This record gives sequence, structure tokens and C-alpha cells, in this order.
Amino acid sequence: MTDTPAKSVLEVSGVSVHFGGLLALDNVSFSVSSNEIVGLIGPNGAGKTTAFNVICGFIAPTSGQINFPSLGKSSLRPNQLAHNGIARTLQGVGLFTHQSVIENVMAGAQSRPGSGFWTNLLSLPSSVRSERILRNEAMQMLDRLGIVEFANELPSAIPYGITKKVSVARALMTNPSLLLLDEPASGLDEGELESFAALIQELKSSMSILLVEHNMDFVMPLVEQLVVLSFGQVIASGTPQEIGSNQAVLEAYLGVDE
Repeated sequence: MTDTPAKSVLEVSGVSVHFGGLLALDNVSFSVSSNEIVGLIGPNGAGKTTAFNVICGFIAPTSGQINFPSLGKSSLRPNQLAHNGIARTLQGVGLFTHQSVIENVMAGAQSRPGSGFWTNLLSLPSSVRSERILRNEAMQMLDRLGIVEFANELPSAIPYGITKKVSVARALMTNPSLLLLDEPASGLDEGELESFAALIQELKSSMSILLVEHNMDFVMPLVEQLVVLSFGQVIASGTPQEIGSNQAVLEAYLGVDE
């Protein structure tokens, strides 16, 4: 008896992106399956951010297609992602600076059908109970990520590593089946990296994850599959073991020439 192949939740098929005379992505293809962690890696300027922005609908590909097979949909716009069970975090965190941590996390629920988030946040009489339920859910999310003590702080008053977790907590409030993480390891110290890696491993049980990263040491122990970009092209894909011994990756990504 053979195992049933995992369903693809994201397929990037032959995607190219031109910015004037610059070819930012050149025929890029890869996929992410159910409950799989895939790392999209490469040095600065490799095209990772462009690929992330195409997947999220911020940039339209010049050619090729983004498909979400489990949804039966393709090329979603940014404002359609959360409604379709897709959450993303941004490299620059992107928290609301004048709202507390708990309010930022509650904002993640705004795209859920029937959440009535903005009405709840205004605390209109008819929505007080709903707002209380939502706030309790956000507190539980902060507790799950081990940062509940920062609930009433402003983002500017907490360590950078904590703000990264707050951005993930906000994304998780959409109850995603696919989580897109853009450079989650950037700016984190060794202890924060270890904590963040443990969080990503825990999340895998309930969702698929695409990690867009340049920190190879952070990504390698976490993922089942790696896709390596260099100058907008996929130069290698495979397991971490396969990528770690790939000469093209050593030369293009690590600067090793043997």
C-alpha cells in the first residue's frame, strides 16, 4: 500500500518578471504541499522578495502563473489572501505603531468572514460581547507564542524579536492553511532564532509554510524542501542534505569555488 501524495497548496509555475530591461525572475517554478515547510533561499538580490510579492499579488508576473490548487484559484490579490486562508508576514514587521500589541493581534481577525473587527474595535454597545471574545482569543494567541506579557505595550517599546512574534500572532488570527514568512530571521539574535525556529516547527502540524530567507543556517534544520535562487533563476531544489552538497549552491550562494 502506497502513501497518498500530499496535495499542493501553492504552485509557482514558470514565473518570470521583467522590470523594464531587468529580468528579476526567470522561469521560476516550485510548489508547497500540505503541512510542508519549504524554504526559498538565496543571497541578497537573488529575487526572493520579488517571488514573495508575486505570490502575494503585489506584483503581476510577466509570464507564468501562481496557483492555489487546494482552493481552485490562481493569482489572488493581496486583499483576497486572508479570506482564502493565506496569511503573510512582511520583512519590515508592519505593525500599527500607535496601537498596542493586543490591538495589533486583534486586527488580524479583520479579514475573517463575519468578524466585524472595526465595529468591535469601536466598542459600540451592540458589539461589546464580540469585542471581548475577540480580545480573549488574541490573548490566547499571545500566550501560545509566549509573549502575553507584552499585550498592552506599543510595538516601539518591545524588543525587535518580540515584534516578529507579534506579526506572526496577527497573521495566525486569520486561521490560515498557508503561512508566508518573508525574512523572519532577519535582525534576531541567537536565542530569538532558536525560539522562532521552535514556533515554526510547531505551526507545521496545522498549516503549510513558505519561508523566504537568506539565513541558510536558520532554514536548513526546519524545512523538507529548499529552492535556491540566484540572479532570478532556480539553480537548485531538493532536500537540505542535497542542497548542502550542491556545488552550484556553494559557488553562487556561499561564495565557495572549489
